[in-house]
Amino acid sequence: MSANTSSFHALGRLLRYARGYRRRIAAATTCSVVNKLFDIAPEILIGVAIDVVVNQEDSFVAALGFTSAQEQILLLGGLTFFVWAGESLFEYLYQILWRNLAQRLQADLRQDAYEHVQNQDMDFFEARSSGDLVATMNDDINQLERFLDGGANAMIQVLVTVVAVGAVFLVLSPLIAALAFTPIPVIIWGAFYFQRRAGPLYGAVRERVADLANRLHANIAGIATIKSFTAEPYEADRLRRASEDYVEANRRAIRVSSAFIPVIRMAVLTGFLATFTVGGMLAIRGELNVGAYGVLVFLTQRLLWPLTGMAEVIDLFERAMASTRRILDLLASPIRIRDTGGQDPAQPVRGAIAFEGVRFRYSDGTPALESIDLTVPAGHTVALIGATGAGKSTLINLLLRFHDPTAGDIRIDGQPITTLRLQALRRAIGLVSQDVYLFEGSIRENIAYGRRDASEADIIQAARTAEAWEFINRLPDGLDARVGERGVRLSGGQRQRLSLARALLKDPPILILDEATSAVDNETEAAIQTSLRRMAHERTILMIAHRLSTIVHADQIAVMEHGRIVERGTHDELVAADGLYAAQWRVQTGALAGTAV
Repeated sequence: MSANTSSFHALGRLLRYARGYRRRIAAATTCSVVNKLFDIAPEILIGVAIDVVVNQEDSFVAALGFTSAQEQILLLGGLTFFVWAGESLFEYLYQILWRNLAQRLQADLRQDAYEHVQNQDMDFFEARSSGDLVATMNDDINQLERFLDGGANAMIQVLVTVVAVGAVFLVLSPLIAALAFTPIPVIIWGAFYFQRRAGPLYGAVRERVADLANRLHANIAGIATIKSFTAEPYEADRLRRASEDYVEANRRAIRVSSAFIPVIRMAVLTGFLATFTVGGMLAIRGELNVGAYGVLVFLTQRLLWPLTGMAEVIDLFERAMASTRRILDLLASPIRIRDTGGQDPAQPVRGAIAFEGVRFRYSDGTPALESIDLTVPAGHTVALIGATGAGKSTLINLLLRFHDPTAGDIRIDGQPITTLRLQALRRAIGLVSQDVYLFEGSIRENIAYGRRDASEADIIQAARTAEAWEFINRLPDGLDARVGERGVRLSGGQRQRLSLARALLKDPPILILDEATSAVDNETEAAIQTSLRRMAHERTILMIAHRLSTIVHADQIAVMEHGRIVERGTHDELVAADGLYAAQWRVQTGALAGTAV
């Protein structure tokens, strides 16, 4: 396994991320250490008690000034109470500290990951599936939380046990110490061997989890399409295959992890038998104190037996580190659209737009726009038309800085948009997209999404302008009616009108309408167009349309083809020019075939 993908490298990256939690980690670690020291103390006290019973006035405790055996036993009883109380107290403390740390770290990780993803450009989302992103920000972070809840403490306590018990062994009998510790190199080798084998396997498990989440997310989102094509058996079979891939990935990892415990058990047995037999012989010959022999036997169990649980801990560790790599890789993904502009637009924003020599290529090198020069005067309405893929939506995305142009400049009121703060830029623009997205909640919440402090009167006025108030008013709950996930309870036309109302309530100086009325009927569209014409002088409007009847009143129409503007002018000028626009106008008005298209 390479250094960049090893679990220890992932752990190092996690610790660097968590440097702000150092005090909490130190406090939790301290409580784990103290708890384990109290945990192994009873075995030592048992050995001391045996020594008191056997040697009485000549015992180890007698040398401390407690001469009678009764006093010594009472002292040991008091110490035992203190040890058990201390162990219970620090177990409570380390559980509180580790679990709260796990909750805080996972919440902060998820928040940081979400905010980082939220700041990515659109290329990022086009290259990554939403299911994979959700799996990383949810399931992978939960996997890390499970390790911090218990696995981190277990690893620390095993280390403390080895060190503390080893020190006691060396004091009581270096020979027994050497024998008891003989299996530990085998156990450590087994742990590292397992770690090297299991790391890639758990990485594959996490990938299968992401695939499964993506399949579930896509199928639920596309359930109407699945039903309409009666594809339920096909999709169920695809989900079954994805589930089986996940099961098989887990099965390979489990096969490796399950082999670890039997090997470790035999190593533990070897160390225990060595202490039991050799220590017993030394005690019989009088070369080892009987109480010390009892301590060594009990502590050998305490030393070696917990190591059998290391397989489960390492299993949890490997799963967590596989998840950590995915989380931190997501956080390390570069943000290409940087909010480096420190300026706000000059107030008030007039809305003059200028595209100057704009070129754009996608990340794979595919050209989308070539040498676009377009000026949109403030308060004017400009329409963009062209076949699908001509570059219309790309031009809009560049204005919103969803992408940055490969070459050229885009200006608003003479200011390059790269010098403006992203929030200030996007606050000045209202977007009504053909692909309407409504959030789960009420109609009121969706309309007021861009202006959450809006009054009810303002919301109603925006709904009226968007020709949405009539259908809203007919609903039993009116503005408080729930729209369902993605607006599923509403028709396509209703969703578009709410999207338009949302943009109008924002009251931006620049309004972008991307096929904003494609799903409404002709009568409603005509009413919307009338409303838009009334308010057009107050703002700059950029329209993308396929139905040319919706743009005949635009101040300027730009015809795009293969990423270039090939014609521009008013409706009358373009019809008179008898070019691409005129041909499309004849088709849509039925002048060629005698029927409307």
